[in-house]
Amino acid sequence: MRRIRRTPERDRLATLLSKAPVALVLLLSMASGAARAYRPFDATDAAVAEQGDIEMEVGPVGFLKEGSGRFLVAPSLILNWGLAPDWELVLEGRQFVQLGSAASGRRWAVEDAALSLKHVLREGVLQQKSGVSIATEMSALLPATDGEGGAGAELAIIGSQRWDALTLHLNGAASWTRTHAPGMFAGFIAEGHDAWAVRPVAEVFVEAERDAPTTISGLLGAIWRLRESFSIDAAVRLARAGPVSTTEIRAGFTWAFGIGLPTLRRKR
Repeated sequence: MRRIRRTPERDRLATLLSKAPVALVLLLSMASGAARAYRPFDATDAAVAEQGDIEMEVGPVGFLKEGSGRFLVAPSLILNWGLAPDWELVLEGRQFVQLGSAASGRRWAVEDAALSLKHVLREGVLQQKSGVSIATEMSALLPATDGEGGAGAELAIIGSQRWDALTLHLNGAASWTRTHAPGMFAGFIAEGHDAWAVRPVAEVFVEAERDAPTTISGLLGAIWRLRESFSIDAAVRLARAGPVSTTEIRAGFTWAFGIGLPTLRRKR
């Protein structure tokens, strides 16, 4: 799951790791499978990539205004690898480029990085079966490359249900944050009819951390499925944490493809 807790003061120069998302995008530009974009949201759904497939979620460039700080998000990247039936390994991160003057003269940082293991506990509508799909995600929250904050951990539970005209995803998570404080996250995603080529989407979430203002966030956007393996998305997110307001513009794509490794097919 993606989490955003930034301050305008975070403007130090990232190390060589800050180039890693760009390199991965170039390296992984290859073949094709079925897209479950969980762009452009902060929460996720109760589905995983098919075994042997990679789903690459890329935001080539976005814009974030938080308080007096302005940043390009260039790029954001999530790699989802189906490593076994109902299991997925997820690597994610976002590179921030500060706009305007920076006190230290340094403008680059990779933040919101995490390595996660996601598992479908109950196969349901998102796996072409009946009933609610339920999944869990265990995440190691990685330190930012600008040296602010340490590592953390998060455990999430996700439920998804689909009807003819609407799909809903509920997320709840407990965390030990990068600032070494207890935290929680609760999110709700609503999507239009899954059969529509272009479907409207919305998200609301609340995020809290001990000794920090509670964040309340809302997002509106759309996902356009160009083919089964490729979708594009765009959204605007507004949030508030205490006196600090945030405006974010997101746009990107999700591409699913097989990587040609031998797989063990589940017996039906």
